[in-house]
Amino acid sequence: MGILNVTPDSFSDGGKFAALDYALSHAEQMIRDGADIIDVGGESTRPGAPLVPAEEELRRVLPVLYALRECGTPVSLDTYKPALMKEAVLAGVDMINDINAFRAPGAIEAVRDSDCALCIMHMLDKPATMQDKPAYDDVVLEVTAFLRERIDTLAAAGIDRRRLWIDPGFGFGKTVEHNYALLKAGRRMVDELGVPLLAGVSRKSMIGAVTGKPVEGRLAGSIGGALAAVANGARIVRVHDVGETVDALKVWHAATGN
Repeated sequence: MGILNVTPDSFSDGGKFAALDYALSHAEQMIRDGADIIDVGGESTRPGAPLVPAEEELRRVLPVLYALRECGTPVSLDTYKPALMKEAVLAGVDMINDINAFRAPGAIEAVRDSDCALCIMHMLDKPATMQDKPAYDDVVLEVTAFLRERIDTLAAAGIDRRRLWIDPGFGFGKTVEHNYALLKAGRRMVDELGVPLLAGVSRKSMIGAVTGKPVEGRLAGSIGGALAAVANGARIVRVHDVGETVDALKVWHAATGN
């Protein structure tokens, strides 16, 4: 999954792809590099990020979603707002990727009658405060329990479980230790919950904490994180550096047969 941020304040690319032409050019390059899905985001969810009104987020993402309809590669929208979900369904997106796990009023109704995939992510509190001393008794048990409850809630609302994906929410209300405990537990979570896992560790602070590198120097560490995620059960890895990650995964698959 290639990340396409159309925000002026993205933590990792500084809003380089906010203009439509640049966004489409970057999406096309990621597709050439081997991306299987493009994940479009119109609001930064980095720790402490300001909220973006739905109207502004729509203005940022809708032209990109419609322009990518005929690109031949599935498209995902990264949003927690039901109004955006409704418009994305009309635009024919293939996945809604929700950091709020479809908990906002109207979110389930916005996606229930569509056929797109739904990615349920765990987040502690909200982006503005999620990194204020996050604490768990057992992070793996608690995140798994949260995801199980959300899966059951969506299924009870009439959504086919085969549409669902899970994301432990690396960096969303977790310490470095929490993040790596969840990374190691990926396969266990998949086995317990019975739905596939999407992992996004690319360029995040958990990479910087281990490597000591700033955001722009985290390519190698991010590739290592992607390989670890796949080794631990992830079916999709959400990355900034598509070509390099694809090459690393090709070699890893050839060497391991997995």
